[in-house]
Amino acid sequence: MVIATLRRIRRWVEAVAIIANVSGAFVLLALVFIMNVDVIARGVFSAPFRGVVEIVIFALVLIVFLQLPDVVRTGRLTRSDGFPGLMRARRPRVGDALERTIQAISCLFMAMIVWTVWPEFVEAFESCHFFTPPEFGAPPTGEIWTDFKAALLRCDYFGTPGILTVPWWPARLAIAFGCAWAGILFFFRAMLGNAEPGPMSEGEV
Repeated sequence: MVIATLRRIRRWVEAVAIIANVSGAFVLLALVFIMNVDVIARGVFSAPFRGVVEIVIFALVLIVFLQLPDVVRTGRLTRSDGFPGLMRARRPRVGDALERTIQAISCLFMAMIVWTVWPEFVEAFESCHFFTPPEFGAPPTGEIWTDFKAALLRCDYFGTPGILTVPWWPARLAIAFGCAWAGILFFFRAMLGNAEPGPMSEGEV
């Protein structure tokens, strides 16, 4: 019963990982489009796209951590598995126990990253004062769009002033989400093994 419940939950977790992977792919496509615009602007009009370097750096963070959970889901995370593979071939039970231990340690490391990044995200998000009066500057006007734009200007930012600046909190949120979801997937792989969940039998319904 417990195993069947974990398998159901894992299906939902894996579905979210796939959606995040697709979102990262859209960010990648947008990045490719921007870089092509920059190349054409430089070569044809001698007018480079301002802020393209900052966009590339910021987009890479989003791409990597949005697609990280799906990489874990498919078992394609870069690793050295020569010894575990040898153990699985010669002593399947020992190899399986070793593999589950590695997954559990990976889950722990992901949890440590989230523990470190989450306060940084909260601090960066709160610096915008979306829902609280700002310590400095003009008070809220009551107009949602105007107050939102003013809050974005108050955020801790990444980039070069005068060229391009963007709030830091979306990137830190992507890092926290990607590592947290990867950690959850590592947990399920440690509990259930690496085999893909098959269709539920009648006894599991």
